[in-house]
Amino acid sequence: MPANSLPYIGTLLQGARNAITDVEGVTVGHQTLDDGSVQTGVTVIRPHAGDPFRDKVPAAAVVLNGFGKSVGLVQLAELGVLETPIALTNTFSVGTVATAQIRHCIAANPESGRSLPTVNPLVFECNDGFLNDIQRLAVTEADYLRALESAGSDFAQGSVGAGRGMSSFQLKGGIGSASRRVSAPGGELHTVGTLVLANYGRQPQLVLAGHPVGERLAAHGTRESREPEKGSIIIVVATDAPLDARQLRRLALRAGAGLARTGSVFGHGSGDIVLAFSTAYTVPDRVDRPMPAIAMVHDGLLDGLFQAAADSTEQAILHALWRATAVTGRDGNHRAALSELLPPSSLSSL
Repeated sequence: MPANSLPYIGTLLQGARNAITDVEGVTVGHQTLDDGSVQTGVTVIRPHAGDPFRDKVPAAAVVLNGFGKSVGLVQLAELGVLETPIALTNTFSVGTVATAQIRHCIAANPESGRSLPTVNPLVFECNDGFLNDIQRLAVTEADYLRALESAGSDFAQGSVGAGRGMSSFQLKGGIGSASRRVSAPGGELHTVGTLVLANYGRQPQLVLAGHPVGERLAAHGTRESREPEKGSIIIVVATDAPLDARQLRRLALRAGAGLARTGSVFGHGSGDIVLAFSTAYTVPDRVDRPMPAIAMVHDGLLDGLFQAAADSTEQAILHALWRATAVTGRDGNHRAALSELLPPSSLSSL
């Protein structure tokens, strides 16, 4: 089903790709592991083509519910910058991927941890253990590097990379992305792009473009659809608007509005984390390099960006569900794709 036949969220225009990579300089890469009981992978988001350890990117994160095992959030909250690419993977692979990020930084900056500061790896996770034999610890440092090296402006969505083994609303979840454009004073356009790793939701609560379709799906489902929330979602929001870390935290929080529209209540067992970053400027690593002199967007003009974050998040989740393909993994566990259960005509007419 072509993407343009999906319900369109909101009234703002999308970017050329309707993806996070509509924010200039942002690229995405995957490494997918698809081998029987191993259904997992790594997804990497690069904020720019250079070295983020040298040229850091302003960023902030919001924890909507903290049932998660991410790495790097403490320093991010303190300093308000990214200094590695953003990595997504499964829960038990966080340590491996963080080590890969550290090794990659050392290779490019041999004095890291010596005459230079240590690097802050940034890895987010969701538990794909229903489909993936997570105890196999199958993800390697080389998988991170392959995902990093493959990063580009055009990338697959659905059951790929970190999304390979993810479940959402007892359906196949995974990677989804979308973008929206916002007019700024003077006729300039700012872009907000979102990427999600969707692994959350109770099927009876699923809402698509404002339509509660979950009860219809759950009527022929299993006991699992009545169990408490035990999933997670990672949301990454990028923008080219000049925002500082305080404003980016506010932007990240609005992604929660888009998440809530799909039927999430940020349940007790759910790890729901949003990271937002700006590509409008970078922060140098050395004190002898000049700091940027940037005119930030006035707080009174943020509403359009807030709307873009909410709408692109909701759209990205819809893309993750619709573009996912069915997967059978550990112990024969199976997740059907949404596209198998809802005919195209019913979804496009919502």
